[in-house]
Amino acid sequence: MSREAPARFCERRRVRFPPPTHLVVLVDGTRQDTEALHEEIAQVIAPVGLRLSPAKTQVVHLSEGFDFLGFHIQWRRKRGTNKWYVYTFIADRPLRSVKAKIRHLTHRTSQQDLAVVLINLNRITHGWANYFRHAVAKHVFSKLDDLVWWRLVRLLRTRHHWSWSDVRRRLTTPTGRWLPISADGIELRKISAIPVTRYRYRGNKIPTPWALATT
Repeated sequence: MSREAPARFCERRRVRFPPPTHLVVLVDGTRQDTEALHEEIAQVIAPVGLRLSPAKTQVVHLSEGFDFLGFHIQWRRKRGTNKWYVYTFIADRPLRSVKAKIRHLTHRTSQQDLAVVLINLNRITHGWANYFRHAVAKHVFSKLDDLVWWRLVRLLRTRHHWSWSDVRRRLTTPTGRWLPISADGIELRKISAIPVTRYRYRGNKIPTPWALATT
């Protein structure tokens, strides 16, 4: 599009698309069918001040997948079956971004108060995870939990000169169960505790200003 930036869809009336806006069009047909729609799409979006950017307008098969608003949407075969479904994954870029933020907050030589570090970690990771909780994200959330925990343990070992025995003594119960890392009443919250839910298909229930073709 001519004005690019992430935008969430909103179905309420009298809500404007914030400039700039992305547009994704999915069609059922061949590549030639898709390219034939180019002019028609341009005419539809022109009245709202948008135009297709030749440099950023792509035609891809759904099996190749594409990134949209931080998600990677792709048609794949369901593991263990011969059935194919469209899946929504977390794209690589936002995953790299949140990992970079985690590493920045948990540098081993950081002198920031642990409670402040935990507050910032909880805010960043849970805000990020709540946005992506409708994707295929359970495994990613668990891996991020591991990354955060190990980064914090490394920070604490460097700061307090703990051995691994010190870590186990301070972060486990007498029965050997691991305790959450905490400081001043602030507890590290697990990202994987956020429930992952799928969007339900409701495409035919969304209002449209355009008349549907009848056969």
